[in-house]
Amino acid sequence: MAAVPQAGAIPAPPPIQQLHHYAYRARDAEETRHFYEDILGLPLYHIIQSDHVPSTGEYCPYTHFFFRLQDGSFIAFFDLGDDVKCEPSPNTPIWVNHISFRVDSMQALLDMKARLEAHGIEVLGVTDHHIFHSIYFFDPNGIRLELTAQLADEFQMLQESRTAHARLQEWTARKEQWRRERAAGQAAEPLKPQRNDRPEVGARQ
Repeated sequence: MAAVPQAGAIPAPPPIQQLHHYAYRARDAEETRHFYEDILGLPLYHIIQSDHVPSTGEYCPYTHFFFRLQDGSFIAFFDLGDDVKCEPSPNTPIWVNHISFRVDSMQALLDMKARLEAHGIEVLGVTDHHIFHSIYFFDPNGIRLELTAQLADEFQMLQESRTAHARLQEWTARKEQWRRERAAGQAAEPLKPQRNDRPEVGARQ
């Protein structure tokens, strides 16, 4: 068993500057390029091709290609050459796993919605999340995407950050109690949050 390092010997976490890239499986590289570059406007920026995976050494031919966002981060894909796209998780609702990109204004959000719909892409929203508004749609690989126009300013987001830990700690304590009740056969339903930030959504049902 490895020795546990003394607290003073562990370096402080260096600042993580930004997301570098997020990678998904793509059914077809050109189909994906057309969507992200020609429709969304993200330029194709870099390609890596190999027969073996550098991190694991396993044999798996691939084309790995990257699209650049305005802040220098990327969304990337692997075309494994078999015309197979990533399957959704069997135990997770389809709306859960997604990636969100920010646009600069509500007008930009509306413009992109119109652009997507003009290309025959079904768009959900505009959805009001109070501190931001969003639209949702799927790319050719079945990946759920969100475009977001931030409404809250830095001061409001700072205020939100000051309550985040307390709210999560309350949720964690309630979840520990729920686990105990479930182990005792007393809890069958999933745990509900202690607060409903979106009561108007249920009221529309």
